[in-house]
Amino acid sequence: MLRAIIVGLVLLLPCALSAQEGTIAFTHSVRIEIPEEIRARLEARGGNGGGGRGAFPTESVSQVVLLFNATESLMKPVPRVAPEGGRGGGGARGDRGAGFARRIRMASATRDAQETLVEAHTRYGEGTIVEARLLLGRSFIIADERPTYAWKLTAEQAEFLGYAVQKATAVQDSSVIEAWFTPQIPVQGGPGTFGGLPGMILVVSINDGQVQYTATGVSMSPIAEGVIVRPTEGDEVTREEYEKIVTEKLEELRSTQRRIRE
Repeated sequence: MLRAIIVGLVLLLPCALSAQEGTIAFTHSVRIEIPEEIRARLEARGGNGGGGRGAFPTESVSQVVLLFNATESLMKPVPRVAPEGGRGGGGARGDRGAGFARRIRMASATRDAQETLVEAHTRYGEGTIVEARLLLGRSFIIADERPTYAWKLTAEQAEFLGYAVQKATAVQDSSVIEAWFTPQIPVQGGPGTFGGLPGMILVVSINDGQVQYTATGVSMSPIAEGVIVRPTEGDEVTREEYEKIVTEKLEELRSTQRRIRE
């Protein structure tokens, strides 16, 4: 009898693993902080995106998708689709708006504004992550151990996108992180570098919304073989080398801003 039960569980295991895969769409937002004197200079140039005086974007918003199964995941950007006519952003006005948005980002010397996690490939069992990051127009690949977070589970529960979710919090490198995860998707994954909870993370907020990932749709459908792959586009560097580059480039940007203010 016991042998029959064990055989039955073994036969059911592939079905359970295959059920733990799918696609989750996320909105990724980053608040942009601009020094008042630089804001005033940009405003004086009249390049405020056509929204009148003071109509500056307060955040950068993009769309990403997380492809996952029971053993690994890949977060990558959602390709932008140009409208009919072959031009993105609504023609000349859209081009001006996009250019102004880029200037706004360059006016902020914060790391959140100048650095973008473009792709992240995580292997859960191996505890590894390969990141493709964009820093001031330059692409990098960093292979490292997956970050671990000292999550504290709370008693707060809610419903989100039809899933029962629970709140967890952590503090990492002076950042306060709030995550909502669902045990109904029993995969220790999430957007960006986040994971390690007893269920998929659907919402992450860092420093009260300074950076945020919010799921907008979940599809529990099989993922084609060979789709979840390691990113390769960029200069491969170690974590230590990358952090040194970040420090140097942000200091260069701050020095430029100081010259502008003088």
